[in-house]
Amino acid sequence: MNMLVTPTSPATPNGTTRPQVRIVIVGHVDHGKSTLVGRLLHETGSLPDGKLEMLKAVSARRGMPFEWSFLLDALQTERDQGITIDTTQIRFRTNSRDIVLIDAPGHAEFLRNMITGASQADGAVLIIDALEGVRDQTRRHGYLLHLLGVKQVAVVVNKMDRVDFSADRFKEISDEISAHLNGLGVTPTAVIPISARDGDGVAERTGRIGWYKGPTVVEALDRLEPARPLEALALRMPVQAIYKFDDRRIVAGRIESGSLIAGDEIVIMPAGKIARIKSVESWPVTPLGSRQGAGRSVGITLDRELFVERGDIIAHASTAPRETRRLRARIFWLHDKPLAKGDQLLVRCGPKESRATVVAIEKAVDPGELSSSENKAIGRNHVGEIDISLSNPIATDPYTENPRTGRLVIEVAGRIAGGGLVLSVDAGQRAVPVDIVPVESALRPDERSARYRHNGAVVWLTGLPASGKSTLAKALERRLFTNGGSPILLDGDTLRAGLNGDLGFSAADRSENIRRLAEVATHLARNGHIAIVAAVSPSREDRATARRIADIAFREIHVATPAQVCEERDPKGHYKKARAGALASFTGIGNDYEAPQAAELVIDTSKRTVADATDEIEQMLKSSGVLFDEVVDLAANI
Repeated sequence: MNMLVTPTSPATPNGTTRPQVRIVIVGHVDHGKSTLVGRLLHETGSLPDGKLEMLKAVSARRGMPFEWSFLLDALQTERDQGITIDTTQIRFRTNSRDIVLIDAPGHAEFLRNMITGASQADGAVLIIDALEGVRDQTRRHGYLLHLLGVKQVAVVVNKMDRVDFSADRFKEISDEISAHLNGLGVTPTAVIPISARDGDGVAERTGRIGWYKGPTVVEALDRLEPARPLEALALRMPVQAIYKFDDRRIVAGRIESGSLIAGDEIVIMPAGKIARIKSVESWPVTPLGSRQGAGRSVGITLDRELFVERGDIIAHASTAPRETRRLRARIFWLHDKPLAKGDQLLVRCGPKESRATVVAIEKAVDPGELSSSENKAIGRNHVGEIDISLSNPIATDPYTENPRTGRLVIEVAGRIAGGGLVLSVDAGQRAVPVDIVPVESALRPDERSARYRHNGAVVWLTGLPASGKSTLAKALERRLFTNGGSPILLDGDTLRAGLNGDLGFSAADRSENIRRLAEVATHLARNGHIAIVAAVSPSREDRATARRIADIAFREIHVATPAQVCEERDPKGHYKKARAGALASFTGIGNDYEAPQAAELVIDTSKRTVADATDEIEQMLKSSGVLFDEVVDLAANI
């Protein structure tokens, strides 16, 4: 790989560092990516002295006209074949940004390399030939940018000279690609008409595109926002190795995000063991007294002897990643054999690996056609969302929380078969004191799922007193049990008579009541049961805490029966007592109930029969992946 690199940018006059933005440029083969990049280097004054003249001389010796793309076609095989087959990183500067431009291949056979390039990017430039228009490969690249979490996309309509700089042709392409990207949840930052060969629209608006009033390519790049600095994210240091020197046991790794310093309290995940950093080691100068940030490879010693192994994640105890045996990922599949439910895989998150089984496949899509597959399998060069059951626990983060630890790679028979983003992580254990050793169940979640025909879940019914929560909870419990499931009812009043009998009704006690309910419910869900919680839980913040504890297992149902109806029912006489002043702190008389803003389901029992409402809850649990429509023999696939 050849890299054309300008010197590292100095700080701005006021002493601040210029923001750096990493941008991948993608598009169908021969739509002009390399030509655009070469022109950008020239227009921004980023070419090394004599480079342009040297390449023109080489072209003359070969008896071929000079092309701007020669600046990128660094490999001899690329010049001979006329296609770009590797990714090349180029640095240049706009008025306020340092740009690292990643040129990715457009040929269908080199999509692996395109994924590698796009996975490093903060934004993207998607290039389209004005004459050819939006192609399948163009749509595929757009979907891949969405797959890899790239939200900032500037679209460039190149070769406008081939369509006589037609404003109508530009609008036709602009409308088509904008609709495609918007459908993926990506709003183009700009759609720009250019001729990369002649320079129109690259760094200046020429008379030939006088009808266009938007930014040039350089201006569009100058407006893209850099990613949140890695140092600002939570500490993540995957363990690469453990070394013994004299009396020191050094845990070595690269700080992927956040920072650390001697004295920090850290947790080792997925084991959840807590310790303090005794020293930070380096070479040749050691120990290091200053805080070390993202990008540094260091070693640390701990204040106690703990078992640590390669692939463990070092994090601060207060912001630990999730430990899990199950996760959901959006993947791009590269293997010749389609990926199907029940397939056995090797999953890698950083240096950690685990055997895994595909337990569900959803949204299997051909990015070129954007049509859902009927067979629920993911074919070669297709994408999909999958649920994976892991044989060993790993620690990871959703990609949206930490892109450094939110990616995974999939291997089949010793070769890379796919990769993608971690979308969500099933609830796992949190950090525990060093002397506490949690004991895991002898049964795997997938074994329980195969028997009960459902995944573990926390179904949280919230609403005013007498809204019908307990009635619906019991009806749902009976329905699920009748169908062979394993539901367990956790009624708020029942637990207050036992487990939570020591709690009153102050704000702090109510919060603790909900926390305990959530912990018990989550433990049941983690072991394959459906915990049905019926609790007023009036505080939105307390319910948010319950959702964080249960994570993706949480399903909130707002039993939104009107207050007047609830008071008319008053089965326990609580409203009457509260009106008489005999029942303090009673939710329902005042305005102290905070209704959910984004519940998975809203039910008004004054307008629905119990049976109809139970049907609706059951359907929600099916559509959200908790209940299975048919028997799923997962254990047979292990």
